[in-house]
Amino acid sequence: MKSISILMVEDHKLLRVGLRSLFNETSDLKVIAEAETGKDAVEKAKIMKPDIVLMDIGLPDISGIEATKRILNDNVEQKIMMLTSHVNEKEVMDSLSAGAYAYVLKDINTELLTMVIKSVKDGAIWLDPKVVPLIRDKSSCFIPPKQNSRAAFRAQHGNLTEREYEVLKLVVEGQSNAEIASTLTISEHTAKAHVCNIIQKLVVDDRTQAAVKAIKEGLV
Repeated sequence: MKSISILMVEDHKLLRVGLRSLFNETSDLKVIAEAETGKDAVEKAKIMKPDIVLMDIGLPDISGIEATKRILNDNVEQKIMMLTSHVNEKEVMDSLSAGAYAYVLKDINTELLTMVIKSVKDGAIWLDPKVVPLIRDKSSCFIPPKQNSRAAFRAQHGNLTEREYEVLKLVVEGQSNAEIASTLTISEHTAKAHVCNIIQKLVVDDRTQAAVKAIKEGLV
């Protein structure tokens, strides 16, 4: 199986070292180039043609959003993921408008980051659950036609109950079982049971994968 090639754009050396170490431990991911500035990222993306560009927003010259626009101007098929610490509605919207496939916060766990990279390589759009509430009513214009509608998701996963849909939406927002129980005025034991049922019905391994699948297939 061919490795997914990655151009890592990040001006903090320590983070680049950490990510490179993570990807080196994953046989199907490979960092083929690194860039510390937006302009350097544009040039290296043009030359190296990576499968994924992992793009920081706050760069020392042009922003990661501007670099994204320039990269996609050269190659509209390039898949770019924003990897940032910024939880800001404007930057999320601008990133999606520029053509980014994913908006990922830097506190993401390594297992999920790896999964998101693979999903984006396959054409999925992914938003960190923490930023979804910021753009919930504005995101439809950025979701390409190949993304399923909520109706399509329901048709495909019709074995989920109405309550399980409610719980799944809260899982996508990053709520714990205790928080779900409080939001829906149910016991924590019941919330946990609903989450377990959702995981089983969506044929995934854990709540994180359930959230990724829900976002990828257009539930939120």
